[in-house]
Amino acid sequence: MHYTEVERELEMRLILSPERSVPVPARLSYRTDDPFAVHVSFHINSEHPVHWTFARELLVEGVFRPCGHGDVRVWPTKAGGRSVVLMALSSPDGDALLEAPSAQVSAWLERTLRVVPPGSEGGQLGIDDALDQLLAQ
Repeated sequence: MHYTEVERELEMRLILSPERSVPVPARLSYRTDDPFAVHVSFHINSEHPVHWTFARELLVEGVFRPCGHGDVRVWPTKAGGRSVVLMALSSPDGDALLEAPSAQVSAWLERTLRVVPPGSEGGQLGIDDALDQLLAQ
């Protein structure tokens, strides 16, 4: 199956305390064969990256206003005079608060929205075609 992938490498910051953070290389990824989701891979000091997948809509909204609940929460803020997006991630293995530059996240999201506009995600999955074939039998 053919799909389009939109990726962006960027440096995020893992917030350890109000005074301390460490850089975390990350990759944002979006695939047209999974049109409702965004994938984030964090390259921490381990052999394997840590992967998170959540709704693209959550990240799009989180660039502008606080959103999400439970395992993933996203909100915009200022840090050191810069516009950033904060992501609070929770799992049974622990919690993390990450900071990403708003401009880089927004530019990447705009690319994903050009590839698959909001509201057209379902058409990428071919569900209507499959249903038509099933009903034609």
